[in-house]
Amino acid sequence: MRTSPTLLLAALALTDGAVIPRQTPTTTDYDAIVVGGGPAGLAALSGLARVRRNVLLIDSGVYRNAPTRHMHDVLGFDGVTPAYFRHAARQQLSHYETVSMVNGTVTKITPGDSQNTFFTITTTLTPSYQQSNITARKVVLATGLRDILPSTPGVLENWGKGIFWCPWCDGHEHADQALGLLGPLTDAPGAVREMVTLNSNVIALVNGTDTPAARAETEKKFRGWQKYLELHKVRVDNRTIKAIVRVREGISGTEDPSLPSVAEDDWFRVEFTEGAPVERAAFLASFPSEQTSFVGRDAGVQLLGGRLQADPAQGLATNVPGVYAIGDANSDNVTNVPHALFSGKRTAVYLHVRLAREDGDKELNGTVARRDMDLEARSLWDAVNGQPGDILYAGRFDGF
Repeated sequence: MRTSPTLLLAALALTDGAVIPRQTPTTTDYDAIVVGGGPAGLAALSGLARVRRNVLLIDSGVYRNAPTRHMHDVLGFDGVTPAYFRHAARQQLSHYETVSMVNGTVTKITPGDSQNTFFTITTTLTPSYQQSNITARKVVLATGLRDILPSTPGVLENWGKGIFWCPWCDGHEHADQALGLLGPLTDAPGAVREMVTLNSNVIALVNGTDTPAARAETEKKFRGWQKYLELHKVRVDNRTIKAIVRVREGISGTEDPSLPSVAEDDWFRVEFTEGAPVERAAFLASFPSEQTSFVGRDAGVQLLGGRLQADPAQGLATNVPGVYAIGDANSDNVTNVPHALFSGKRTAVYLHVRLAREDGDKELNGTVARRDMDLEARSLWDAVNGQPGDILYAGRFDGF
C-alpha cells in the first residue's frame, strides 16, 4: 500500500529528533488565518493576539445562533443578543495591533508545498465580491454547523424564537410552560430527561415515527423508556404535523436588557393532517445538522460523524498538518458557546507553540527534542492559560 507524502510527513513530524527541510517562503501574509467569526473563531483570534501573532480572521457573517433572541450561559454576557456578543468581542480585539478582521467567504484552502509549511487561502471578500489569495502558515477552521430543518410550515419562521434545540441555551426562559418535543421517537425519552427540571407538561410530537421498529430502537437507546414517559406523564402524539402556527409573540421588546433571563411567553398551535390541533408554549427540537462550510473537507480534513475530525491531544489539529478545527464544527461533539471559547483558546496556545518550535528549528538548523518541546509547551501553557476559574481557563496541560 502506498503512503501519501502528506501522511508520511505528518508521522515524521511527531517523531523525536526528526528533521524536515523547510520550504516556507521568505514571508507569508499571516502567521495564521482563522476561518469563521463566531465565538470559537473570536476566541482563537484573542488567544493569538495575546502573544502578538500576526493573524487574520475571515468572517462569512453566517452564524448558527443568529435566529435566537438571546445568548445564555456565557458568564458576563448572559442574556445579550448573539450580534451584541460578536460586536463586543470584535471591539475588544480591535485594540490588538497584530490581528485583523475582514468579512468574506473562504472558498479554497491549498497547501503551499508538499510539507504544508504554508497555505494559500482563496477568499471572496464582501461587500466587493473580489477574489483574493492570502497566505498563512497555519489555518484554523471555525466554520460551525447549520441545522437541517424540516419543511414543515412554521419551523423555519420560528426557529430560535420558541422553537429551540438546546435546554441550556433557551430552556430556562420557557420553564414551567407547556412544552412540545419535535423529533423522532428515538430521541423523545432523552429529551424528556434533559428537560425534567424545567417542564412537567410535555407532549412528544413524533410526526409518524412511532413504529414497531422505532420502539425497538428506542428501547436499545433508553431501557424502560415507556415506563419513564408514563412516570412523567408524557403523551406521545404520532400524527403527521401539517403546520406550526404562531398565536402569540413571546417578547414585547420592553424587557429589561440588564437581566440575564426573562421569561418568554410564546404560544403556538400545532395543526395535523387529521384530528384536533394541539397548543404549546415552546418546543425542544431534535433535528440533524451538517457542516456550514465544506472548505475543510475539500482541503482533505477527514470527517467523523459529519464533523471535522480533530485531535484534542494535539490542540484540535486535524489530519491535515497545519490545519486545526474548533467549535461546533469539530468532532468533540460539544456544541455550546462556553465550549467554543475554550476550544478556540486551546488551539491558539498549541498553534503558537508549534510556530515557535518551527522557528526554533529553522534558527538552529536542527531539531528540538520532543522532551524539550513538552517542557517548553507546558511552561507556555501555564503562562498563557491563567488560573482555574478564569472564563477562558482551558484546563491542565496534557501534552502534544
